[in-house]
Amino acid sequence: MSRRPASVPLALLLFLFANAKEKDKIGLPADVLKAQTVLVAILPEAGEPLADPTANQRVQGDVERALMKWGRFRLAMGTQSADLVIAVRQGTKQAVTPVVRGGPLDTRPVILDRTAGSTRAGAQRGGPPDLTQGGSRTGDAGPRMGAEVGPSEDTFEVYRGGTEYPLDSALVWRYMAKDSLRSPAVPAVEEFRKAIDASLKAQAAKQQKKSP
Repeated sequence: MSRRPASVPLALLLFLFANAKEKDKIGLPADVLKAQTVLVAILPEAGEPLADPTANQRVQGDVERALMKWGRFRLAMGTQSADLVIAVRQGTKQAVTPVVRGGPLDTRPVILDRTAGSTRAGAQRGGPPDLTQGGSRTGDAGPRMGAEVGPSEDTFEVYRGGTEYPLDSALVWRYMAKDSLRSPAVPAVEEFRKAIDASLKAQAAKQQKKSP
C-alpha cells in the first residue's frame, strides 16, 4: 500500500479536528447530500497487522454491508464512478504494531453478497488503486514486513469521489472512535447517517425560511 507521512504536526491535527467539528455545526455540503454512489477503501498508509492479516479488509466489508443495509447509497467499484469515497482503517491494538504490506493481502477476492435486498459484488486484480498521487502500489509487489504507529481508534473518513486521487482533496467528514467499525453495529456508519439526516433537516429549514 502507498505511504503517507507517519507523523503529522499537532497544529495540523488540531486544525483538521476543529474543521471537522465546524462542518458538523454548519452541515454537510449540498453535493455530499446529493451523493448516490460510494466507494469504500482502506486508508493507503494502513498495513495489515501481522496477528490479524485481514483486519482492514474485514472492516472494509463490514462498512460496505452497513451501507447496503442503510440503503442510501449504491456501492461503486472505482473512484471515478463514486460520488463519495470512504476510507477506513482499524485501530491498532498496541503502540507499535508489526504489519505486512503488499502481496496477496492487498488483492481483494471476488465478492458476491446479498444484504437487505441489495447485492454487493465485485472483483479486483492485483493491488487496490492508488487513492493519492504519491501512491506506489503495484499489482505484483511482494509482501513487505514493517512496523506501524497508528491511532488506537478506528478511522472513518469521507472524501468526494469522481477523481483519480480522491484523498488528495479536502476531507469532508471524519469519525474516530474505538471499535466504531465493528460489526454488526458499525457505529461510524450510524454516525454518518445522523450527520446526513441533521444536515438535510437544516437544509430544509433554511429553504423554508427563504420561502414567502
